Amino acid sequence: MGFWAFLILGLIAGVIARIIIPGKQPGGFWLTLLLGVLGAMLGGWLGGLIFQVDLMANFWSWSAWLTSVVGAIVVILIVQAIFGRRKA
Repeated sequence: MGFWAFLILGLIAGVIARIIIPGKQPGGFWLTLLLGVLGAMLGGWLGGLIFQVDLMANFWSWSAWLTSVVGAIVVILIVQAIFGRRKA
């Protein structure tokens, strides 16, 4: 998958993860999208290791989308756990 297709996949995965996770995420919309891209990279890499296939080879693969969204959710939840919701 090309760089731009991977970036688009990560951005969409970040939006889907933001919709799935309840409440307000720390950092706002753009940080959530960036975390979605990181999560897509993480999900694709781990999914490839676990299933012994190149999940990021095909943009329209259900497995690539699923691992990207799950990876984005995991990354966003980790960031929420680290930074949390600070009260002023």
